[in-house]
Amino acid sequence: MFRSVRNVARLIAIAATLARHDALFPLERLHIAPFALWIGRRFRKRQFAGRPGERLALALQRLGPTFIKLGQMLSTRPDLLGEQVAGDLAALQDRLPPFDGTAARRTIEEELGRPVGDLFRQFDDKAAAAASIAQVHFAVTAEGREVAVKVLRPEIEAAFARDLDLFYWIAGLIDRLRPDLRRLRPVEVVKTFADSTRVEMDLRMEAAAARELAENFDDDPTFRTPDVDWERTGRRVLTLERIQGIPVDQRERLIEAGHDPTEILGNAAAVFFNQVFRDGFFHADQHPGNAFVDADGRIVAVDFGIMGRLDRETRYYLADMLMGFLSRDYKAVADVHFRAGYIPPHQSRAAFALALRAIAEPIFDRPLHGISIARLLGLLFQVTERFEMETQPQLLLLQKTMLVTEGVGRTLNPDINMWTLARPLIEAWMREHRGPQARVMEQLRALAEAAERLPAAMRNLDLALERAHRPAEPPPPAADRLWPIWAAVAALAAAVLLLAL
Repeated sequence: MFRSVRNVARLIAIAATLARHDALFPLERLHIAPFALWIGRRFRKRQFAGRPGERLALALQRLGPTFIKLGQMLSTRPDLLGEQVAGDLAALQDRLPPFDGTAARRTIEEELGRPVGDLFRQFDDKAAAAASIAQVHFAVTAEGREVAVKVLRPEIEAAFARDLDLFYWIAGLIDRLRPDLRRLRPVEVVKTFADSTRVEMDLRMEAAAARELAENFDDDPTFRTPDVDWERTGRRVLTLERIQGIPVDQRERLIEAGHDPTEILGNAAAVFFNQVFRDGFFHADQHPGNAFVDADGRIVAVDFGIMGRLDRETRYYLADMLMGFLSRDYKAVADVHFRAGYIPPHQSRAAFALALRAIAEPIFDRPLHGISIARLLGLLFQVTERFEMETQPQLLLLQKTMLVTEGVGRTLNPDINMWTLARPLIEAWMREHRGPQARVMEQLRALAEAAERLPAAMRNLDLALERAHRPAEPPPPAADRLWPIWAAVAALAAAVLLLAL
């Protein structure tokens, strides 16, 4: 009861903030809290210009760190708020005023158990960058290495826990009151958001992600990640090598430094392809501010708080689907969705294939450099709503990442499609993993896995049969069944007696 009262009060306050920015439409579409909407409308103002998504982005920024992160997550979900709103939220700036450098020093000393002066020869109290969860300070270690030190905001965990409880409460309301929206799996959406923010708030996990990505590209001369200083890293503090380079979207500066933008674009396309298809582990926040080109022409990624994973089956689905689209075989693309179980079997394959043709043909009729696979996937997710396809969060995260990557590619060379540069890799990977021989090996592997599970299944069957033929045991006497209740009553009586004395 107290939880509901607390969350209702917070929802009313949120509705008021949305109304002040003329951005109540998310709550209006949900139809789950008419009381909050009624109160919120009393605060509605019209002074904010711009599209609805732009006004919503401003309101979320005003609501604080959790809501900024929520907006970034919603930018990957055009199925929830529409493509234009999602696109506006993608531009949501994850920036907040920095907190005091003294607080950052205190966090470092509490987390690492040593004075800042022992850890660093020099520590800049002024933050180099400040975001919703953490901020970055430049420093020089006692050994003389230049590093970037990321420190969590004070009390950020408690703030997120409070807001996540509200989000789970709202998702539960949607599940109960809007059965037509269950296809969007609201509780699972919140769980995915909660899991990702928990990872972001344990900076050891970010350090581990940076190291895993580095190991995947150990032999690649075109890509690297900063070295992790594990001695100066903990749950609330992350220390990485300080990167010197040119932001990947600053074409003129790259040319002045002697780099070839088209070559960088080709390397970026190959790196992205290898992360997604070869490794199934990709940097999911690869905006231009998180990618640099160093003096040797290597792409250097930073900020590993948001990473995506794709299992083998999802990668195969994605590859088969993209190849079907690229060859304009819409029946094959439809078959891929039904085979993966993404579209319910009672839906019409022919109607689904026709819908796929309707979204793909306008895209593929453009000049080669204007074809956007990310936009194609975004339209696909909108179409699948009509065919009861359940949300696939990992693919939505990938689509957002592809959209950003394509944007960087157009900045580097607007006349070249990055997927054309990656085509040899795509074709080689398809021959190895999706050719006839690979499919036979896949079936043999599935049979082998089934054979491994067979003995356990047989044992479980034997136990089930044995229990079915065992004579039923008589229920315990009534007194035996009630003893826990009597014990609790006795304990309560003893407590009351002690208080009376």
